[in-house]
Amino acid sequence: MTGTRQKMAFRKPDDEGGRPTDVTETLVARGAAAAGAGTGAVTVAWDADQAVTALYAANYRALVRLAAMLVRDSGTAEEVVQDAFVAMHGGWRRLRDPDKALSYLRQSVVNRSRSVLRHRAVVEKYAPKGLPDAPSAEAGAIGELERSAVVDALHGLPTRQREALVLRYYADLSEAEIATSMGISRGAVKSHTARGMTALRNVLEQFS
Repeated sequence: MTGTRQKMAFRKPDDEGGRPTDVTETLVARGAAAAGAGTGAVTVAWDADQAVTALYAANYRALVRLAAMLVRDSGTAEEVVQDAFVAMHGGWRRLRDPDKALSYLRQSVVNRSRSVLRHRAVVEKYAPKGLPDAPSAEAGAIGELERSAVVDALHGLPTRQREALVLRYYADLSEAEIATSMGISRGAVKSHTARGMTALRNVLEQFS
């Protein structure tokens, strides 16, 4: 992969018709060019291609929904997940335990979502004041979700509390899985979840 982000040539899981597309053709071309290095490199490329394609087909939509709950818009969520798959494909050789690939993907999505929110906070801090908000292209796609009092309240929580609640009650992960995804201890997961639930209840009481 080059320094710039490159889109995976996957077809979205819900697309229909047409010839299935994936990164196989690209890898075959690269494998042929690297044939002088031996067959091992080609085998690794094909293994990565097949494994990541399968992960993409099975988990793309769920990971986008997860990212959307964290970054608050579907377009950015799709980019976050796409980048996570690109990074996993490029680093497949370095993956210590392929059986934990989905866990690594979730962790990558959470980390990239944090980066998006940090960047967004900086932009908003230095944005001109007093200007009307321009509706984003993605606003309509998740408008119904954003109008939910629960989701609105969730978005007002501190980042770690929001992540813990989304991973626990929306992604239905265990404490151990949440700890891995967030890069924290299980004790910290319990703390963030408990504090988040308390804060969420306090906010939602205002709507009752």
